[in-house]
Amino acid sequence: MTQIDTKRVYTDPQGNDGYRVFIDRLWPRGESKEKFHYDLWAKEIAPSDALRHWFHENPDGRWEEFASRYMDELNSSPQALALAQSLTAYPLVTLLYASRDTIHNNAVVLARYLDEHINATQPKNT
Repeated sequence: MTQIDTKRVYTDPQGNDGYRVFIDRLWPRGESKEKFHYDLWAKEIAPSDALRHWFHENPDGRWEEFASRYMDELNSSPQALALAQSLTAYPLVTLLYASRDTIHNNAVVLARYLDEHINATQPKNT
């Protein structure tokens, strides 16, 4: 089974991060391209620009609706499904995001999507 973790891009990489996937559409502010370590930049599965802008107008009041709308985007995205299938090759995947809010961000929703799609298809070790 593949374990999905999340981490801010501004947190130093650890040896136990596994396969590191940067999941934001925009490059993180202040982050050096030489120092930022990621294995894959999956910007095509980030929330649409319209959804991202809408959410950032009122993140506290729109979290539940954002999560639902982003999950709808993921469920209709061939790129998201392809990403989920490709990540089955890794025992640990760390999703990297730039948001300051560690609870209400796209990584939380994407982690749930990936967990549902990856681990539903992988055999369980018994």
